[in-house]
Amino acid sequence: MSTTLIFLLLIFLMLTGMPISIALGLTVLSFIFLMTSVPIESVALKLFTGIENFEIMAIPFFILAGSFLTHGGVARRMIDFATSMVGHWHGGLGLAAVMACALFAAVSGSSPATVIAIGSIMMPAMVRQGFPKRFGAGVITTSGALGILIPPSIVMVVYSVATGGSVALDPSGVRVSSASVGQLFMAGVIPGIMLATLLGVTTFYRAWKYDYPRLPRASWAERGAAFRRCIWGLLLIAVVLGGIYAGWFTPTEAAAVSAVYAFVIAVFVYRDMTLKDVPKVLLSSANMSAMILYIITNAVLFSFLMANENIPQQIANWITGIGVNWVIFLLIVNVLLLVAGNVMEATSIVLIMAPILFPVAVKLGIHPVHLGILMVVNMEVGMCHPPVGLNLYVASGIAKMGISELTIAVLPWLLTMIAFLGVVTYVPELSLWLPRMLGML
Repeated sequence: MSTTLIFLLLIFLMLTGMPISIALGLTVLSFIFLMTSVPIESVALKLFTGIENFEIMAIPFFILAGSFLTHGGVARRMIDFATSMVGHWHGGLGLAAVMACALFAAVSGSSPATVIAIGSIMMPAMVRQGFPKRFGAGVITTSGALGILIPPSIVMVVYSVATGGSVALDPSGVRVSSASVGQLFMAGVIPGIMLATLLGVTTFYRAWKYDYPRLPRASWAERGAAFRRCIWGLLLIAVVLGGIYAGWFTPTEAAAVSAVYAFVIAVFVYRDMTLKDVPKVLLSSANMSAMILYIITNAVLFSFLMANENIPQQIANWITGIGVNWVIFLLIVNVLLLVAGNVMEATSIVLIMAPILFPVAVKLGIHPVHLGILMVVNMEVGMCHPPVGLNLYVASGIAKMGISELTIAVLPWLLTMIAFLGVVTYVPELSLWLPRMLGML
């Protein structure tokens, strides 16, 4: 009964058009005031202690790094390198867009930032070269979603934080801790490369089928020159992932290092930004960070309420009691997350659903890292379909297309992503092999 009332109240508040963060907070306060004896002082305490988490600091730093990279000319140099490598194949600029999105995703951690940085340059270029606008918009919208799967990823940090305080017991009754940010980053490498490859294959096939334009083949000297121009941006990948794996710094420290590094190369190396531009970048990053942290704060309250009412454990016991195995459970999770993607954005979904699904998954023998990557891929799909797909709205503004037309345009690539989701769901080793080989599991 408690579970039903909590979710009915949350759904009702969201249907009124209330922002998800405020709906979460009001749900908690209403339930605590009316149906529990929990002292209200505990809510205030939880508001402060809930985000007193070292890993949460990674979020504003990664956002800041992405902002510097977006405004600092890194994206344009990555596009030049990608174009020199694959531009002579069928649909060359489309393939270059996929490759550039994958490279930029490896330094930004944000899907919308990837769409803006790559799309604002590649969309006009593809239209000028004779590509249909729908083709370019489909490529950019879906490839931009790689921003949250290829590490570093803000959504992975959110998942780690959301499950950090959960109590989960495996089938033998042993307590299992949540996945760390470092484990999730390494786990996302192989799925990220696989999805980028599949999106590239889809792009190539459609370009070959409809005989879209190709660029002249670049010489190896031109490729070498393009690589040298973008090397400073690509080095950030080695700094973040190499530093975490080598043990030089934690993921949060890596985020801080990436923000400083991005500032230095944007202002002093590439010089596409001046010191006068820095305050504007800092302000926009602060606005986005404040929005995400406000959602996290209210989601922490919601998780506190769930834990206080012992709801995740009750759900886990109920599901195992009716004989649902891990195969059926993961199918239910995918359907649930895809449906949630129709009404909420990625951060909110992860913050609400992860603390509930995590204990149930562990009870069924599903690894926390596997569940995390599964949720991230679901969030990628959700960003590319209406009505609240964030990438759709960003790409719509760049391509000057309506959401309905853009939804049709992304369909071939979206079907590829859904097929990939099925593979990631039922082949756990895609997510677990690399962190296990590196000794992180």
